[in-house]
Amino acid sequence: MGDGGQLLHITVVICVRPGGTAEYTLQLPEGATVADALTACDAGLQPPEVGKGDAVGVWGRQVAMNSSLAQGDRVEVYRALKVDPKVARRERFARQGARTTGLFARQRPGGKSGY
Repeated sequence: MGDGGQLLHITVVICVRPGGTAEYTLQLPEGATVADALTACDAGLQPPEVGKGDAVGVWGRQVAMNSSLAQGDRVEVYRALKVDPKVARRERFARQGARTTGLFARQRPGGKSGY
């Protein structure tokens, strides 16, 4: 860690469950890393736990655990997806049927499917 007296104001946001987040506001010394921020927050998350399928980012861009932080950074911990969004959309489309969804709900007479 840096030996400067200035503190960085960092926000850590962790996705704890679908639709639910936990947010922590921290003050860390200059030169702090993403791993330091995760260890400092009271979530009980240690950096090795985050590496198991979860991604870590700063302001929406994925970063490594040893990346240094700047003033006002927002560290985000993302949960792994359980279902591929493309697969989920295909299954939903198959369940609902082609005629009752989106573009196909109001098809012009004599038009091809999808137009």
